[in-house]
Amino acid sequence: MPKADIHPKWYPDAKVYCDGKLIMTVGSTKPELHVDVWSGNHPFYTGTQKIIDTEGRVERFLRKYGMSDNSNKTEDSAEG
Repeated sequence: MPKADIHPKWYPDAKVYCDGKLIMTVGSTKPELHVDVWSGNHPFYTGTQKIIDTEGRVERFLRKYGMSDNSNKTEDSAEG
């Protein structure tokens, strides 16, 4: 038997808010949840994610393995 009065109160219809708008309801130990990011506005799920390459790591990788468009263009121009 579980011990009485040791578990937090369960809210089966807790409201989830993002930017002041009601997003969904879920089960939680808190009546309201305020979040900054959820699947409806996260770049990974919305398809707006971009690779941020501040130190040139992606370009260096592409050049190293010959997958860069620049390496193909220079090879083509050298042949012609």
